[in-house]
Amino acid sequence: MLLIHKNLKIRNATADDAVQLCEWWNDGRVMAHAGFPNGLDTNPEKIMRQLSTDSDDTCRRLIIEVNNVSVGEMSFRNKGDGVAEIGIKICKPDEQEKGHGSLFLRMLISGLFSSGYDKIILDTNLENTRAQHVYEKLGFLRLRTNYDSWKNQLGELQSSIDYELPKSNFVPIEF
Repeated sequence: MLLIHKNLKIRNATADDAVQLCEWWNDGRVMAHAGFPNGLDTNPEKIMRQLSTDSDDTCRRLIIEVNNVSVGEMSFRNKGDGVAEIGIKICKPDEQEKGHGSLFLRMLISGLFSSGYDKIILDTNLENTRAQHVYEKLGFLRLRTNYDSWKNQLGELQSSIDYELPKSNFVPIEF
């Protein structure tokens, strides 16, 4: 996948990105909302092996760039029946809260709907109100709140919100 809008780019993650992904995934500040406040304790070789199995038909990890500089990652997973599950992390703190996340999401969602998906799903931590605001602004519908449904790396109970976005609720971005 390669999506470009002005100075923003979404591209497939490659083996060349393994060191950067490793840095982000091992950083508890980046990974806390995903339930890993101590990071993933992974290495570039393991990440390269994971990336080698990526496919547009099953799961794809993506790098997001601003002005050709990697600032975070996205992913999508084919859940079957025209449904894709997505995720996003702006990993560089100085690139957060600039509106990039909303634009990157619109770009990815437009690309997925154009390639045949009918619905996008995602979930987010109940405490991540910034993400909830973005998802709801984009037309995602809140399906349910899952209270105390999982434990993070520290054994603390966490709650999440499930969202879905039918194609009919989405205004695509023009490339």
